[in-house]
Amino acid sequence: MGGGGQQTEPGEPASGKAKGVYTWEEVQSHCSRNDQWLVVDRKVYNITQWAKRHPGGSRVIGHYAGEDATEAFTAFHPDLKFVQKFLKPLLIGELAATEPSQDRDKNAALVQDFETLRDQVEKKGLFRAQPLFFFLHLGHIILIEALAWLIVSMWGTGWILTLLCSVLLATAQSQAGWLQHDFGHLSVFKKSSWNHLVHKFVIGHLKGASANWWNHRHFQHHAKPNIFTKDPDINMLNVFVLGQTQPVEYGIKKIKNMPYNHQHQYFFLVGPPLLIPVYFYMQIMKTMISRRDWVDLAWSLSYYFRFFSCYIPLYGVFGSLALMFLESHWFVWVTQMNHIPMDIDHEKHRDWLTMQLQSTCNIEQSSFNDWFSGHLNFQIEHHLFPTMPRHNYHLVAQQVRALCEKHGIPYRVKTLWRGFADIVTSLKSSGDLWLDAYLHK
Repeated sequence: MGGGGQQTEPGEPASGKAKGVYTWEEVQSHCSRNDQWLVVDRKVYNITQWAKRHPGGSRVIGHYAGEDATEAFTAFHPDLKFVQKFLKPLLIGELAATEPSQDRDKNAALVQDFETLRDQVEKKGLFRAQPLFFFLHLGHIILIEALAWLIVSMWGTGWILTLLCSVLLATAQSQAGWLQHDFGHLSVFKKSSWNHLVHKFVIGHLKGASANWWNHRHFQHHAKPNIFTKDPDINMLNVFVLGQTQPVEYGIKKIKNMPYNHQHQYFFLVGPPLLIPVYFYMQIMKTMISRRDWVDLAWSLSYYFRFFSCYIPLYGVFGSLALMFLESHWFVWVTQMNHIPMDIDHEKHRDWLTMQLQSTCNIEQSSFNDWFSGHLNFQIEHHLFPTMPRHNYHLVAQQVRALCEKHGIPYRVKTLWRGFADIVTSLKSSGDLWLDAYLHK
């Protein structure tokens, strides 16, 4: 077995030590919280100490401990040469020449074909953004927000005008959510620092949320989508059971925190109405204060100061708060239609393409669907190429579909209404599985 295992102690930096040669078995043994190795392009790195300083958070990089992280590393970093300098001090060796480049029996031909596709996409310039597209988008958000306030400030706060104001605010907030997503993924500017700066403005001043909270949470979702304990987006806090595995596990263990066989019904009461205004914003505030993230807190408070200054004189405190609740419905239905009905399970150590395709689906393209979902109707392409600007997703979609057909991987496309309906039907299916296991197993 690779003699390098005797040259580098777990958890110690590689500085000053001879580089070793390792097997996949040795690498896979270093996957605990206090002992983390990973592989990028056959090079073995000890990230145990670095993980705490990782800009994307310790969890997202820790999810690849003991694994080949080459595809994830390439997907998340637009400037590979820049980030390589951070990897260099962590290098402890390389894979033995007899070891395959992929771990855990992954399909080498599929991995190579996807790498070839990515190279072709880069050569076509599909990772280059059109900044005007995004700034026009920002302009229409500001225009809608201003229009919402002008309507009620000039013509009164009757029920019809208030409802119109609420719809306009929800539209502006939802579109700001898609826009902050663009900057958060570093897909607008060449310089990451510019993306980070505008991201803080959009998510902070236009939405009242935290850029760092979003980054640390959202990149975990992209790194390991629909994988229990690794994707925070499927951590339902025991309110729902998802997929086909979790409901049976809960049923066998006689876990009944909620009447899960009715979850497709109470979803309408606790999911869309409460996710953003209650759960997310409580979590965001707690995270910013506990981590002493004063910069993000200042951006967030600037939103609340602006919003309440505009609407408390018209509606009072509680009336102003009520105006915030409509956006959550939009967000939940759009973001969950691509993932909740898909495969949700424990870690299977799949290659990047297979993992993303089994956990995501697309919604049919139309001008309305593109705008309504922030181009996340191309969820497959977004997950495969998270730093690609959204206006280019449709340009790569046919190539992705062809690659999937070549390797027998389902490429699922639905209508918008089918996507919405599948959320409910999948919750009902999972609830029925739980009830059967609870009563009979």
